[in-house]
Amino acid sequence: MKQTRTIEIVTGAFIVLGFVALYIIATSATNITSYGGGKGYTVTAEFNDIGGLKPRSAVTMAGVVIGRVTDIRLDPKSFTALVSIQIDGRFDQVPDDSTASILTAGLLGENYIGIDAGGSDTFLKQGSRIQYTQSALVLEKLIGQFFSKATAPGSK
Repeated sequence: MKQTRTIEIVTGAFIVLGFVALYIIATSATNITSYGGGKGYTVTAEFNDIGGLKPRSAVTMAGVVIGRVTDIRLDPKSFTALVSIQIDGRFDQVPDDSTASILTAGLLGENYIGIDAGGSDTFLKQGSRIQYTQSALVLEKLIGQFFSKATAPGSK
């Protein structure tokens, strides 16, 4: 009787550990680091082409994750992508003349936003707009341009 009780306890602990492992894998695979949002400030940036950028993509500065992409929408007037970025409150001294670029992790990795610091004495704050942006480098467009130039009449 006592041996059966021990087996039941060990089995239950094993199942609980399995659920914890599944939770860790699920949050790692989907870039979810915390469910409590709202700490920090939101800024926007305008890009001509965002490539494969998605909500919850990382925002880095000098290789350190300082925030996440929260929303992506199309501006109906300029037909550009407006990207909302939530920056952690610990990073409250990002110069307002910084540059935001859409980068790729590795050759075929996921896209993220990299911010290069400017030299201004004023800083980004809630509702600010990053003025200087560089759109994603889309591999398919580059290949298409290469082949269209290579097959153009008069090209060698």
